[in-house]
Formats: sequence, structure tokens, C-alpha cells
Amino acid sequence: MRIKELRKQRNISQIKLAMDLHLNQNSISRYESGEREADYATLIAIADYFDVSLDYLLERTENPKMNK
Repeated sequence: MRIKELRKQRNISQIKLAMDLHLNQNSISRYESGEREADYATLIAIADYFDVSLDYLLERTENPKMNK
């Protein structure tokens, strides 16, 4: 998953991301390390937060935007 990459590109700390998404920093850390998988609602919230498609977030495509 590209959470860490997206977060670092935008200079956002794990704590800020967690606060903005109403999660805790430990969850963000575990998502980034692959120790834990996010549920659907959280994946959608993260994709919306970074304005990328779910496929991009989940590394299924190199195109950050959905094809319309």
C-alpha cells in the first residue's frame, strides 16, 4: 500500500494523518508496515484524503487518478 509514500510526498506526519482520519497513529504505522490491513471504509477515507484512486493506493496501477 502506498500510504507512507503519499504521506511523505505531502510532508504529513503519521500523527496528523491519524488525527485527520479519526484514527490513531499506531494504526497508520501498522498499515504502512503491512502489519495490519485497513478495512474498506478506511481505505476509501485514505484514498479520498490523498485524492487518489483505490487502485493506486493498493498499488494496482501507476495512475493515481481513476480513468473516466
